[in-house]
Amino acid sequence: MRKIFLLLFVLANLTFVQAQNTEKELAQNTEKAVKKLNDTIEKEGWKAKGIVSLLLNQSSFNNWIAGGEDSFSGTLGINYDFNYKKDDVTWDNKVLASYGLLQTKNTDFSKKTDDRLEFNSILGKRAFGDWYYSFFLNFRTQFTTGYIYGQDANGKEIRTEQTKFMSPGYLTTGPGIYWSKDENLKINFAPLTSKFTFVDNAYTSGIDRFTGLPYVDGDYFGVDEGKTMRYELGFYASVYYKLAIMTNVTAENTLNLYSNYLEDPQNVDINYSLNIIMKINKFLSANFAFQAIYDDNAFRGLQTRQVFGLGVNFGF
Repeated sequence: MRKIFLLLFVLANLTFVQAQNTEKELAQNTEKAVKKLNDTIEKEGWKAKGIVSLLLNQSSFNNWIAGGEDSFSGTLGINYDFNYKKDDVTWDNKVLASYGLLQTKNTDFSKKTDDRLEFNSILGKRAFGDWYYSFFLNFRTQFTTGYIYGQDANGKEIRTEQTKFMSPGYLTTGPGIYWSKDENLKINFAPLTSKFTFVDNAYTSGIDRFTGLPYVDGDYFGVDEGKTMRYELGFYASVYYKLAIMTNVTAENTLNLYSNYLEDPQNVDINYSLNIIMKINKFLSANFAFQAIYDDNAFRGLQTRQVFGLGVNFGF
């Protein structure tokens, strides 16, 4: 009897060990299959992801001796990537859009805090290693009319229309060479890049609405009198770098440089964007966006934009 119990005990242990090994092998095989599937999707097809964010800010004062004004602002943003990869061909696309408004208690107008629409696309065919022959396209404009604010002789706030959708609109495109180690670091050089600046001829005809004098060639985003477009040919370089600063904190950097061969090539146009996301949980985060632009055809100085707030994020 004792031998029978001993034999049953050994068989039970062997069965348990075998079951463990089988379960372990199954888990390993499943993991390998999932990894293989993901690799196949990433290497041989489309991969899309995006984030919709809503930033809100509100201030309220009541008998506040230090002063202040009630205000409310909100900014809606979209950051969407849809990329293709198969064999030696890659095609990366990104849509960036944001729009924000500020309303204060003692003003007649709602004012924009953000207004951006941008599309980036780069098609690459592997040349050697991590280098690709490339063709890129960048398009930028805004959604709604932009104003310059001031006061009339009676101290009443007034506004003057300055820009609107497709005025200006920028289209930059050309062939080049592209380097990418992974999706977090991408560099593109395009030595023969065409840049088109589009405007409404209402801004370039007759009397300059800002100075009250006859329009002078190039005063509105470099476009000549009565024209609706400016063409440039030059050298373009772009860098995209995304890094994890710490746990749940990521920074996305984009730098675009452009030099016009046809006019003042030493005046390099610069467009730098930084987007930092400090994740709180699946839906909440603190978002910081900064953008700096230098383009002497638009403004002879540095333009900067900064937005910071608590965001509600939805991934898709």
